Amino acid sequence: MKKRFFSTLSILLVALACFAEGKAKYVFYFIGDGMGVNQVNAAETYLGALEGRIGIKELCFPSFPYVGLINTQSATNGVTDSAAGGTALASGHKTKNGALGVLKDLETPVTSIADWAQEAGAAVGVTTSVSIDHATPAAFYSHVAKRGMTYEIGSQLPTSGFDFFGGSDFVKSENPNGGPDLYAQAQASGYTIARGYKDYQKKAKKADKMILFQTEEASKVERGSIPYALDRTKDDLSLEDITRAAINFLMKKQGLRDGFFLMVEGGKIDWACHANDPTFISELIDMDNAVKIAYEFYQQHPDETLIVITADHETGGLVLGRGPYELNLKAVASQRMSMVKLERELKAKKEKMGDAFNWDEAKKFLTDNFGFWGDVTVSDDQAKRLENSFNEFKSGKSGADRLASTVKHVISECALIGWQSGGHSNGYVPAFAIGVGAEQFHGRFDNTEICKKMAKAAGWEVK
Repeated sequence: MKKRFFSTLSILLVALACFAEGKAKYVFYFIGDGMGVNQVNAAETYLGALEGRIGIKELCFPSFPYVGLINTQSATNGVTDSAAGGTALASGHKTKNGALGVLKDLETPVTSIADWAQEAGAAVGVTTSVSIDHATPAAFYSHVAKRGMTYEIGSQLPTSGFDFFGGSDFVKSENPNGGPDLYAQAQASGYTIARGYKDYQKKAKKADKMILFQTEEASKVERGSIPYALDRTKDDLSLEDITRAAINFLMKKQGLRDGFFLMVEGGKIDWACHANDPTFISELIDMDNAVKIAYEFYQQHPDETLIVITADHETGGLVLGRGPYELNLKAVASQRMSMVKLERELKAKKEKMGDAFNWDEAKKFLTDNFGFWGDVTVSDDQAKRLENSFNEFKSGKSGADRLASTVKHVISECALIGWQSGGHSNGYVPAFAIGVGAEQFHGRFDNTEICKKMAKAAGWEVK
C-alpha cells in the first residue's frame, strides 16, 4: 500500500513539475533571410553611429536573453541556398540545394513545424516580405524538387489548410493547364484574399482563412516583394502590417484552436545583400520593428509565448572594416533609396529630361539621395568613377544598372564595409530567443535543431 502511495505521489509530482514549467502556446518564428552575424552587428553599430559614438545601440531581438550560433550547410553543399536552408529550418531535415520540403532524393516529402502545430490543434500563419511562393515561406507548406516551380508551389498553398498567409503576391498565378488560377483555387478552398492592410481590416472579421497581399497597383510595379523599407510609401504594405494582421487573425482563430504558430520572414535582407546594397541595414531594422510587435504580445502573455529569430544563411560575405581600423557606417544614413529604385529613377530622369540631364544635374541628384559631396566625403577617384559611369549611361553605352552599381560600391567604400561576393556564404548565423523554452537556444547547434526545439517547447509532436 505504502509503495503504491509513493508511486502515485511521484507521478503527481512529475505532472505538477511539467505543468509548472508550462508550454509555449504562442510560437513566433522569425527568419531574416541572408542575416549573418555581421548583418546584425552592422545595424546596431549603424544606430550607435547615428548617436555620434563608437559602439552599438541595441535592437530589440539581439537583446533577447538566449543566443546561439547556427551551422547552415545543406545536404549536398558547403554553402546552402534558401530552399535547402528553409527546408532545414522548417522540417529539421537537410536536403539538396534548390529543393523544398523533400529529402535530397527529391521525392520523399517531409513535414514542417507548421504541419506539426496544425496537427496539435494550433492555428497557423506563414508570412514574408517577398512573394508567398518564394523559398523560405514555401518550405513550410510545399514539396517540390526545384524552387523555380513557382506555380506548383503556389498550387500547394490552398491544400495546406493553414489559417493565414501574408506576402507580396504569387509570382506566377496563371494556370498552365488553362484551369482556375491560384487566386481562384485559394478562394475555392475557403481563403479570403485581402489587398492591403485596410482591405484586410474590412474582410478579416468574416473570413475563415485569410491571404493578405499588397495592392494590385503595387504588384504591377513588383510582384516578387513588397517595397524596400527605404522606398516604401504610406500606402505600401509593410512587414509590420503583415505581422500585426497575422497575430490579430490567429488570435481570432485560436479561440477555436489551441494557440498558434506564426512564421515571419524578412526576405529582402537577403535581396539587398545579394546586390551588395547597404539598404540591408534598413531592412534588418524593419524586421526588428516587426519583432517588436511580437515582443509586445509576449509581454502580455509571458508565460505562454516563445519567440525565436534566426536566419537561413549569410549573404554577401559582409565585412565590417576596410584597411584602417575604422568604420563609417554613418555614411549609410544619407542613402534615401535602394539600388532598385535608383535604377528606376535614373531611367525616368533620362527619359524626361533628355539632354538636360547632364552631370551637374546627376551630381545634385546623387547629393540629395546619397549625400555625395555633402555629408558623405567623396574622393577624386570615386567622383571620377561616378562621372564616367554617368556618361556611359547618358550615351547609352551602359544601362542604369551600371551606374547604380558604381553608386553602391562608393557607398560601401565610404562606410568602410566590404563584400566577398554577391552570393551566400557558410558563415555562422545567429539565433535569438525569449520566452517559454528559450533556454534551449544557447550555444552552437545545427539549423535542423531549431524547429525541433520549438516543437518541444510547445509540446508538438515532431514528425
